Amino acid sequence: MGDEIYTRYHDEEWGVPLQDSGRLFEALLLDGAQAGLSWVTILKRRNEYREAFDNMSPEIIARYGNADIERLMADHRIIRNRMKIESAIKNARAYLAMRDQGHDFSAWLWEWVDGKPIVNHYKTMGEIPTFTPLSVQISKILKKRGFTFVGPTIIYAFMQASGFVNDHLVSCFRHDLV
Repeated sequence: MGDEIYTRYHDEEWGVPLQDSGRLFEALLLDGAQAGLSWVTILKRRNEYREAFDNMSPEIIARYGNADIERLMADHRIIRNRMKIESAIKNARAYLAMRDQGHDFSAWLWEWVDGKPIVNHYKTMGEIPTFTPLSVQISKILKKRGFTFVGPTIIYAFMQASGFVNDHLVSCFRHDLV
């Protein structure tokens, strides 16, 4: 894997089931920020994203206006892409709308996999899909709910990272640990 931060992330976090709605919200925002880039690019800036985006608080991010967008566009610590920044704001608003409608984000997401990770048994990296029919379905519903930067590929990466899907190779020591 090369980079120490990436190796540590794989060994300690990737694929570990997340149950906390706030952490899932952060993971979704970071996966959206990663679109078109390598994941290690975002990992190296994760703490800076937390600082720039008020500790990933959806309540605060949802109230961001033009001044906040301009502040973030000038912040060299994050990816300065206006569409991705505006997406974070839209996603915070959509997240809060779900909560206001009585849907706990974590519970809603875990219902898609019947409350437990889907365990795959891939032997090679080439076998792992970039999206699945389930990620397509979740993507469509999130978009209807007002989320952006949640295409099927981003959602599948989010599902892998957040432990909804165990795509560690069977030869990986993490496969049987999650």
